[in-house]
Amino acid sequence: MKSMKRHACQTVIFDLDGTLIDSSPSILECFKRVLEEANLQPVVPLDNSMIGPPLRRTLENLTGLPDGDALERLAANFRSIYDMEGYTATRVYSGVEDLLLKLASHEIPMAIATNKRRTPTLKILEHLGWEQYFRIVGTLDTPLIPHADKGALIGWVVDEIRADAGTSLYLGDKREDGEAAAANGMPFIAAGWGYGNWDGAEMPADWHLIRSPYELTEQLENRF
Repeated sequence: MKSMKRHACQTVIFDLDGTLIDSSPSILECFKRVLEEANLQPVVPLDNSMIGPPLRRTLENLTGLPDGDALERLAANFRSIYDMEGYTATRVYSGVEDLLLKLASHEIPMAIATNKRRTPTLKILEHLGWEQYFRIVGTLDTPLIPHADKGALIGWVVDEIRADAGTSLYLGDKREDGEAAAANGMPFIAAGWGYGNWDGAEMPADWHLIRSPYELTEQLENRF
């Protein structure tokens, strides 16, 4: 792993699914139930590649259905199942708690910028007892007018938290996360334990791949 450039770390902004939490088993089970109840078969494999994009886009890819009433009914059923019970099966990646505690102990502001909807995001943070860690929780449906994409969302979070993008970090597990960070002039760290496929993948020279949250904790510790 390349060492990150040494500078004052003003803020750390996190993706959620595949970065702080492993929500794959619960989400995939909910998708499976939704399709079974609608007597539909997935047209693409129901695997971890489904985790991350917005809900309706994922359902469109899974079913091949055009955006319309049928897709909205599937989305509504998914929201009902996941928001009521599915989210409780969320698992925390090993080392994440230590990372959050380390950043909090040094009073480094933290925020979330995720494609996940706001309702389950807040429920998960409450379920895990993490509400106190994050000054801003940004989701694509925050505020009432949705953000166009994750790049716009990250920009909104940076503005809301009054951070400097160039001296902050964004941690996410997919290439789209890196592109969204780059669009805001923000350094990016790729979470190699998540749902992105980084083995043998080329990445820009200023991106940094880590294999464990413990690696980031150690790297950040050297900056304090």
